[in-house]
Amino acid sequence: MTSLDAVTAWIDNYRQAWATNDPQLIADLFTEDAAYFPEPFTTPWRGRDEIVAKWLARKDQAGTWTFEWHPLIVTDDLAVIEGETVYPDRRYSNMWVLRLDQLGQARQFTEWWMDQSKPS
Repeated sequence: MTSLDAVTAWIDNYRQAWATNDPQLIADLFTEDAAYFPEPFTTPWRGRDEIVAKWLARKDQAGTWTFEWHPLIVTDDLAVIEGETVYPDRRYSNMWVLRLDQLGQARQFTEWWMDQSKPS
């Protein structure tokens, strides 16, 4: 069952994994057979091993970003999160679709993002 407490804990753990790029912290976020969509409508990264490998292949360096978020929807089955990621030269608007299992691990995670740094 997804709850705001479970979502908050998952995002706190995600931020720690993002900040450290620790393979175990990344793996612990996801179920063994999770699907991670780094962009909507793309082929997902499937399973912990692929998620960790692909995450590390495009990792951010610690201290190069800030991330703020708030929940838009939290139901028994899913959470939708609105966020903003700021790098020194870029600002992104984020929407995350997150489906947690009973243990608080993501079974499915989809990132939607828009680069707000580029002129329209």
